[in-house]
Amino acid sequence: MTRVKRGNVARKRRKQVLNLASGFRGSSSKLFRTAQQQTMKSLSYSYRDRQQKKREFCGLWITRINAAVRSHGLNYNEFRHHLKKSGIQLNRKVLSQVALRDQQAFAELVELVKK
Repeated sequence: MTRVKRGNVARKRRKQVLNLASGFRGSSSKLFRTAQQQTMKSLSYSYRDRQQKKREFCGLWITRINAAVRSHGLNYNEFRHHLKKSGIQLNRKVLSQVALRDQQAFAELVELVKK
C-alpha cells in the first residue's frame, strides 16, 4: 500500500485560518491555535452584528421620524397608522430621509395624512 502524505491539506487549512486572522493583534495573528480560536469568535461576532446593525438602523429611523412628526402634533404610532389608512406605502428609511433632508415635503406629507 502506498504512503499518503497529508501535508498539503493541513498547510492549506492553517494558511486559510492565518489569512482570516491577518489583522488581529499579537499572537492571534501569528500562532495557529490562538488564531483559530480568535477567527471562530470573530466570525460569530460578524454574523451576530449583521443582524444587530439592521436593528439599530431601524431604531434610528423610527427615532428620526418620531422627532419630526412630534413637531406637527402627532406621534410615530399615530403617523404610521394614518399612513397605512391613506394608502401611502413608504418605508422607514425613506420617511426618515425625507424628514431629515426636506422638512417642507415632510410637512406636506403629514398634512396629507392628517386629513
